[in-house]
Amino acid sequence: MRSYQPMAHIHLEDGSFSLSWVIVWWIVALLLIGVALWSLRSRGTKNQKRITIAAFVAAAAFAVFQINIPLFGGVHLNLTPLIGILVGPVLGTLVILVINILSAAIGHGGWGLVGANVLINLIEVIVAYLIFRGTRSIIPDLFSRAGIATFVGLFCGNLVMLGIILVSGIQGVTQTTGQVLTGLSLIIAVNMGVAVIEALLTGLIVRYIGKIRPDLLGETKA
Repeated sequence: MRSYQPMAHIHLEDGSFSLSWVIVWWIVALLLIGVALWSLRSRGTKNQKRITIAAFVAAAAFAVFQINIPLFGGVHLNLTPLIGILVGPVLGTLVILVINILSAAIGHGGWGLVGANVLINLIEVIVAYLIFRGTRSIIPDLFSRAGIATFVGLFCGNLVMLGIILVSGIQGVTQTTGQVLTGLSLIIAVNMGVAVIEALLTGLIVRYIGKIRPDLLGETKA
């Protein structure tokens, strides 16, 4: 089986998915990107601070995304949940798009898979954002809340990755669906081990930001 390489991101060359599925995932991604752009435009200049933060997290996430940790065939951190926590799903959508385009440009996955990968990472952004915001009253501790949001967000991203690969199918792969599912399940297990590390790291970052600039987390009025 070809390598899918953690974290939840499809690391396959162009031609791995049939053209029809490449188009399907791109269309869905473009629709969501269009909604994000419309929402951003409707808010006008109120988002200037968030846009600046989005630029910083895009640069940081792209840099971290390219660092390969030589474990289990190579793993890396995403920081997608942190993107969701800091800038939300609207700007997060655009950040994810930029990161995936730049990654494809340097050979980190095929161009045809950018649409599918945007969807995977966007799920991580949205889930982490919703959990971090939604559990504020029951989990006041920033470290715990960010860590839980990160882990659950990455878990959901892995499930979406699994679903996209199984639905799309991999051209040129001779394994049965059961064999592919078994291989992907092992990869997801490794991913979730790395997700624990990312959850701890994100928790520390968010707790630090909460101490010096709580307004960036929406914990106090800016």
